[in-house]
Amino acid sequence: MSVRTPATAGSPDRAPVDEADFTALVAPLRRELHAHCYRMLGSVHDADDALQDALLRAWRGLPSFAGHGSLRSWLYTVATRVCLDAIAGRARRALPVDLGPASDSAVPGSRPVHDVAWLGPYPDSRLASGPVAPGARYEQREAVELAFVAAVQHLPGNQRAALLLFDVLGYSAAEIGAMLGASTTSVNSALARARRVLAERVPAATQQRTLRMLDDVRLREVVTGYATALENGDAEALVALLTEDVTWSMPPMPHWYRGVAAVLDFARSAPLGPCGSWRHLPTGANGQLAVAGYLRRGGAGRYLPWSVDVLTLRGDRIAGITSFVGTVPFGAFGLPDSLPPAR
Repeated sequence: MSVRTPATAGSPDRAPVDEADFTALVAPLRRELHAHCYRMLGSVHDADDALQDALLRAWRGLPSFAGHGSLRSWLYTVATRVCLDAIAGRARRALPVDLGPASDSAVPGSRPVHDVAWLGPYPDSRLASGPVAPGARYEQREAVELAFVAAVQHLPGNQRAALLLFDVLGYSAAEIGAMLGASTTSVNSALARARRVLAERVPAATQQRTLRMLDDVRLREVVTGYATALENGDAEALVALLTEDVTWSMPPMPHWYRGVAAVLDFARSAPLGPCGSWRHLPTGANGQLAVAGYLRRGGAGRYLPWSVDVLTLRGDRIAGITSFVGTVPFGAFGLPDSLPPAR
């Protein structure tokens, strides 16, 4: 993504910077800025647009910046304000659990709901590793886990910004106040309210902690076992991987399921049932285990993209499956646009 900018910009105490120079300056910060926009907005597509807009604004504002302060802080200021403008004009991103209680059994004829702004997955390939700044409470991967990003969407814009800038990016309340044009007192108040919401919605054990407690062999067994169970229509093999209170949702489908019995009834009617035949590829999304599902209908032809399934573990079993159906840009995950029939 290139920055659409004028050819030059400058100030009395700063030499003009052309587009190539500006692109080189911001290149080391693109990944973390994009992840910040995703946390704020809950959508890769919206994050793409917000980052493009932020870099354009930053380019145009170079004369006023004039090298005063940190380039990184200034870019985060611009990106956060772009995201706040976007938040003010649209509904928050949601998951099926936000719409109503779980269904006890498969819902026949369930159809996608397109008037809901659905939360989307985030490709691990776009993430930097480790904390963004010393003293940050969350590392990069923890701060894009589904539970975290979904909880953040329940916050008003000012609280969302305060929490992410303080706990994820390591800015002080005074710095955040300067970035947002707010008092330190109001930032601290927004931060306290935001933390209370997250404490109610985010599990104490992050997926990063859970994944670190398991060896690579077991993680591969979970991913391979899940994919194989779906491809073989093997309900017993699937159940062996699940916790008793497992949940399964498939945005943009509005219904979701809790517990082995309900999940199994749903699986038999859809993913393990009459949809067609399946192939799967392992991938990574939101710092979690994930599997890309490809579906072939009618017994002939290539397998076409269907969903990215993000798996949430508790211990070494799957406690949550979130299947993002039909709206995921497979290319953003580095995934092929189709798969040939298995030989």
